[in-house]
Amino acid sequence: MRILVTGASGFVGSAVVTDLIAAGHKVIGLVRSAGAAGILATLGADVFAADLRDQENLRAAIARVDAVVHTAFNHDFSQFRESCEADRSIIEFFGTELAGSRRPLVVTSAIGVLPGNGLVTEATDPVPPSSEGANPRAASEVAADAVANMGVPVSVVRLPPTVHGDGDHAFIPILIGTARKNGLVAYVGNGENRWPAVHRLDAARLYRLAVEKAAPYARYHAVAEEGVPFRQIATSIGAGLDLPVQSIEPETAASHYGWFSHFAAMDIQASSVQTRASLAWAPNGESLLEDLAGPAYFGAG
Repeated sequence: MRILVTGASGFVGSAVVTDLIAAGHKVIGLVRSAGAAGILATLGADVFAADLRDQENLRAAIARVDAVVHTAFNHDFSQFRESCEADRSIIEFFGTELAGSRRPLVVTSAIGVLPGNGLVTEATDPVPPSSEGANPRAASEVAADAVANMGVPVSVVRLPPTVHGDGDHAFIPILIGTARKNGLVAYVGNGENRWPAVHRLDAARLYRLAVEKAAPYARYHAVAEEGVPFRQIATSIGAGLDLPVQSIEPETAASHYGWFSHFAAMDIQASSVQTRASLAWAPNGESLLEDLAGPAYFGAG
């Protein structure tokens, strides 16, 4: 297949591109900069220069491909709600362009949009983003629902709080940076709140399997570990940085973590049983704690 990948030079997107090409697919990567274009050329992908807001250029790119994999997302949390609404719009645009062609669309969501009470599965519905206290990120799944109603084969890949591996610049590096700044690694309360996790290469393979299957409408969990206790994550970071590890009260989490305090206290367990069975997906990458014990995260001072 000829597959358009958005966010193709990113941490997850570049792994998806590599996996797709290794499986024999032709990849067209959407980029906005010369640096990103160079990364994709090195990976063996074709380059299509366009901004996600440039619908005319996007329309031309979509017309050339057999499928679209959408991994791009603006992770500037200072404008998180706006980014979520922008993602809703682009997913709906992809759906409109793909409608009637039976060409599949794979989009990205987050395990964190699901209610964190008990074990969540692929069948668990997110709280609508318009509800009080809901995660605005659920807008992407609302858009996927709309695209499915257009008759487009759409798959939602829900990523866990940590997609880990060499080159990570998301939640684990944020925890490491906070620990360096404060001189200690903190966990909230007893630290038994859990984060699901997956290695980036396992996540990339799931995206490929999803686009190849092209189910009428599917939700997949890119989850290799159902829930790693946060205290274990903190302990591993403490060992990597040679810093003390200690509990902090929920009331002081905001002063320690700032805007990240919600994520530091997040407690969610996520199953991928249905995903593994449906796609024959068998994650085999290093675990989160194995990665934290290796050289990937603590090479820089």
